[in-house]
Amino acid sequence: MLPSPSARTRKRRSAEGFGRRGETLALWYLRLNGYWMLARRYKTPSGEIDLVMRRGRTVIFIEVKTRQRRDEFAIALEQVNATRIGRAAQHYVSRHRRTQGLDLRFDVIFLAPWAWPRHVKNAF
Repeated sequence: MLPSPSARTRKRRSAEGFGRRGETLALWYLRLNGYWMLARRYKTPSGEIDLVMRRGRTVIFIEVKTRQRRDEFAIALEQVNATRIGRAAQHYVSRHRRTQGLDLRFDVIFLAPWAWPRHVKNAF
């Protein structure tokens, strides 16, 4: 039997809250490592970018993957949709002149309870 709509809604809200907390932790981790935030949860017609950061002359588009267990990192990396993020990054750069001419990079940050963040630079 399928769960009731209210149970699915509660589960969805819980998962979204878990992901948002992960994005906040990733943001603080990056700030402590010298990155400047340009945008958070940037929505485009082709998708959403979790974090857009800048460090020096590089704009970094970051996908944050929060999981319950740290051994799920490899599975989470396979789930990153590089095409969607690439299109969303093109949209961002086309609308923000200050980023044009800068280097672009695509990173993934993995988070799990009781584990240090795992920052994969140039993930794709």
